[in-house]
Amino acid sequence: MRRRAAEFRRPARRRISNWIVALLGLFLIVGFGLFVLHHQHQEAFEQLIQDKDEFTKEVPHTKVNFTEEIMSATSFARQLSEQITLAKAYVIIAKEHNNLQLAWELSTHIRSSQLLLSKAAMRGTPITLLEAESLVKRLSSLIYKAEDSHYDVATIIMTLKTHIQALEERASAATVQSVAFGQLAAEEIPKILHCLNTKLTVYWLSEAEIQKLAEEQLNSPRLVDNNLYHFCIFSGNVLAASAVVNSTISNADHPKQLVFHLVTDEVNYRAMQAWFLMNDFLGSTIEVRNVKEFTWLNASYSPLVKQLQEAKTQTYYFTYSSDLNTEPRFRNPKYISLLNHLRFYIPEIYPSLEKVVFLDDDVVVQKDLTPLFSLDLHGNANGAVETCLEAFHRYYKYLNFSNPIIGENFDPQACGWAFGMNVFDLMAWKKANLTALYHYWQVQNSDWMLWKSGTLPPGLLVFHGFTEPLDRRWHVLGLGYDPSIDERLIESAAVVHYNGNMKPWLKLAIGRYKPLWDRYVNQTHPFIQDCALH
Repeated sequence: MRRRAAEFRRPARRRISNWIVALLGLFLIVGFGLFVLHHQHQEAFEQLIQDKDEFTKEVPHTKVNFTEEIMSATSFARQLSEQITLAKAYVIIAKEHNNLQLAWELSTHIRSSQLLLSKAAMRGTPITLLEAESLVKRLSSLIYKAEDSHYDVATIIMTLKTHIQALEERASAATVQSVAFGQLAAEEIPKILHCLNTKLTVYWLSEAEIQKLAEEQLNSPRLVDNNLYHFCIFSGNVLAASAVVNSTISNADHPKQLVFHLVTDEVNYRAMQAWFLMNDFLGSTIEVRNVKEFTWLNASYSPLVKQLQEAKTQTYYFTYSSDLNTEPRFRNPKYISLLNHLRFYIPEIYPSLEKVVFLDDDVVVQKDLTPLFSLDLHGNANGAVETCLEAFHRYYKYLNFSNPIIGENFDPQACGWAFGMNVFDLMAWKKANLTALYHYWQVQNSDWMLWKSGTLPPGLLVFHGFTEPLDRRWHVLGLGYDPSIDERLIESAAVVHYNGNMKPWLKLAIGRYKPLWDRYVNQTHPFIQDCALH
């Protein structure tokens, strides 16, 4: 094959080299241009960021205190707030005069003003003139229109007074109703107690050995041994009575030296017997008796029993009353239960005993109570903790001092004391014949003019001059109504008392105090677990 001439090949190579060089040059030019543009854009962006930072620093965002703003005499918020208040009054009056158009216009602008105030509060800045001007002018115009419709200041005042009076009456009625409902809730017996009583009663009836053991205990010499420590509890609540007994023996130095005298009603007698015989109480002696056994406590002997049996008494306690002057607590049916009044007959119920400690069934014992039996009562029949640290626990709060029988014989500022944990010297009681004095005061109060109901008022009369004040730490009250008792006072107390409606076995109970009671209830008992489950 013949080769091409050299003259032919050289020009071709020269053309290709020039093209490559030109193309590379173009790439270099374009790349340099892009680099310059990118650098300029970056500098501009950084400058923008710096300018923004400087602007942010120069104009800091500060929030105002809107409470101070609305109180300021020169602020639009204050002006709008005052106009809204006045406009609301005119809305009420306009509706009463059937001027519904004016009432609607006022209501519309009140909502708009309230919305502006809400927005200003949320953003934390004052209301500006531009925002407030139209609303202020329009509301001012409507208020002037209302005033021009003869809704003068006197009319406004009288109308508002009428409305305030109506609201106060509704609030008062609601308060009375709330108290009444609370009282009803406090008087209800929880289902678990009904269930437990039923199971215990069935158990009692089916176990002949339990019944035999109960009869044997009635003749125990420990029941009349004055070298032992005797406690009285009168209750129809199995769990409550059990918590009192269990807490007392759990904190006693020598539980076997304790004797408990329980009295209950006929409905709960078998259940109470079964519970205290089937459970272990660390060797202490527990006697359970039926109040029906006390045949001597009848209407011919006791004015109280006679009064409780009267039709007017039954009607007073069991018939609903709309009388707002009578507090619902004074109509509590527990006050006509004989169990509630047995405390005034302790010397007759236990004639062989010399000294006893009386415990209500809504207390919890936290210390050893046996030192109470060695306290010197200085010849008095009753040892009790005084409650007159607050003014409402003085005599005038419980008794009618407008009656001359009370007013001429007692000091209205005399210090009250508490039932619930009392040391009774039964020898001094008998010597002063205090049961007869109790009967005297019951006769005087046959028309309920000396006191309304309860056991404390007659107690204040009967034991007046026969009460020895005890150290306050023996008995701390209020756990059934006061949620703010000092924790240190509770911890130092020998006995804490759930007096009030919020009993620890109710759902109403104050949660803070309920564990103090729960720890002395045998929650693992099969009957309790079964009742709680179902």
